[in-house]
Amino acid sequence: MDKVFKALADQTRRYLLDRLHEHNGQTLGELCRRLEMTRQSATQHLAVLEAANLVSTVRRGREKLHYLNPVPLHEIQERWIDKFERPRLRALSLVRRHAEKTMEAMEAMEAMTDKPAFVYVIYIESTPEKVWHALTDADLTAAYWGHSNVSDWQVGSPWEHQRTDGSGTADVVGTVVESSPPTRLVTTWATPDADAAAEPSRVTFDIQPHGDIVRLTVTHENLADEAERTAAAGGWAAVLSNLKSLIETGSPLPQQPWLIPR
Repeated sequence: MDKVFKALADQTRRYLLDRLHEHNGQTLGELCRRLEMTRQSATQHLAVLEAANLVSTVRRGREKLHYLNPVPLHEIQERWIDKFERPRLRALSLVRRHAEKTMEAMEAMEAMTDKPAFVYVIYIESTPEKVWHALTDADLTAAYWGHSNVSDWQVGSPWEHQRTDGSGTADVVGTVVESSPPTRLVTTWATPDADAAAEPSRVTFDIQPHGDIVRLTVTHENLADEAERTAAAGGWAAVLSNLKSLIETGSPLPQQPWLIPR
């Protein structure tokens, strides 16, 4: 939290977060144009925000896209705000949602671009090999996901997200686009009854080691609409929290996190 508060203490860095909230997935050049700031100054501020996990980045060819990561802000809210002011904040939240209709329309437009629709970053005390194994092993995925991910994980091979009730029913199917163990996995995602002519969504797992921890970045792009993006955001937060618990403690969370009412 010290790094988060240090990052938020600077007006320029708060302004950078505001600009990413308005339009997520910006390059350094785009941020500099909007802020009338030199690339060197913007890079230094973004480095502080990245160190605090308030900003995450994804490489797309030569470009480096910057995304607002709301997780540390949510942790601050849970620790110091929600438990004291929850009833009042619920009322304020309703007012804020009404005022943010314009922002939601902008985000829906962004979801239709070729930039990632949703990016989630989580840090796990583990090794890249263990994280890769947890993402691709049928038994382990069943333990923390409620579905088994079944494939040989070779490029071009099919994969299925199968129920664990013994029926073999797959709720998600796709193709392995890229497989570079233990650092990168890319797959397409679609329901079995999806229109064959429609382009499926795409999920990228980037696994980056740093000492005794791993940074896992999940990028889910080409989502159909804002409703699908919202569903993906909630789903990935729950699944990856369960994955982190399983790897670090040997057991998933005591209750399935995706069943918590929103």
